[in-house]
Amino acid sequence: MSRPHRIAIAGAGIISKQHGIVIDQLRDELELVAVADPELAKAEALVAERGGRAFTTLTEALAQTDPDIVVVCTPTGLHADLAIEALEAGKHVIIEKPADVTVSRTDDIIAAQERAGTVVTVISQHRFDPSTEIVLAAAERGDLGRITSGIASVDWWRGQSYYDSGDWRGTWALDGGGALMNQGVHTVDLLVALLGRPVEVFGYTALLAHERIETEDVAVGVVRFASGALGVIHGSTAVYPGLVARLQVHGDRGSAVIENDQLTYFHSTPAGMERAEAFFGSQGKDTNQAAQFADETQAGSSVAGQMSDAHLHQYRNVLAAIRGEEPLRVTLAENRQAISIITGLYESARTGQPVRLDAVAAVTR
Repeated sequence: MSRPHRIAIAGAGIISKQHGIVIDQLRDELELVAVADPELAKAEALVAERGGRAFTTLTEALAQTDPDIVVVCTPTGLHADLAIEALEAGKHVIIEKPADVTVSRTDDIIAAQERAGTVVTVISQHRFDPSTEIVLAAAERGDLGRITSGIASVDWWRGQSYYDSGDWRGTWALDGGGALMNQGVHTVDLLVALLGRPVEVFGYTALLAHERIETEDVAVGVVRFASGALGVIHGSTAVYPGLVARLQVHGDRGSAVIENDQLTYFHSTPAGMERAEAFFGSQGKDTNQAAQFADETQAGSSVAGQMSDAHLHQYRNVLAAIRGEEPLRVTLAENRQAISIITGLYESARTGQPVRLDAVAAVTR
């Protein structure tokens, strides 16, 4: 076996600890050689747990440790600068969600990747949850029929102390938005995975339960997709005491509901089977087939705000893609679509008009 890939983490905040755990789990394939953070003490703390050397800048880490892969875990508004720096040094890059705060900056990363020819992914770990994989596979087989609609809802609570814990939280420049961009992006990404390319969005936002932040703590919107399917979005950190992240997908041959990564409802009509016809639907009574997947989905379940093994599964896909053994399952282009919905919704809330998403790249703050 060849030597492990050398890996550097840029940003030593809360999420970097999860990446450190995954890197340690993959120690036969990955070696943490550097952690960079402007607050050196934070970098030193992660190094003390997981190994490597501490630096205050990615530039120093690149020069002195020559990693193969760079993981970007900084506030979102810094993602593009660091990802592009790593790409210009010829590195593979893993970016914590989302890629950046605007479509235009995401396009800058895409251009840098095309020049570098290396692998770049954005963490969208919930695509690797067993429940998501079951629903995606059913949709791809046509077992849900024509997808007609979807609902992405994140009903969470964040106390004022959460926003006060970092001066970047809830800012346009570094957080890129509030409840929808930070907490809701994963569920919006799953909506894109199932409903396809979004073309138009209309939305409202509000700041109702928090102080001293620039962005929203409640966002609602509707999305039209190229397929004709319609989507509904609700993202909030003002739902006390905090409920669930929920994804619903509906087609003319089946439906599925995922709550906190657990498949709670599933019904499909596989090809070759006749769909039961009824004047009125059964409203879910005696139609739930989710129990047949209980063994598969139980291991992937989680509590809102906690981590499952999905980060690990995404890392394994990245390593396989680097080796040329399988396609990269989450690309920059896909994450761009989720960002376009969110930034388009923000623009719609500002203007009071629907926003065509092919024009969203021109929207800046």
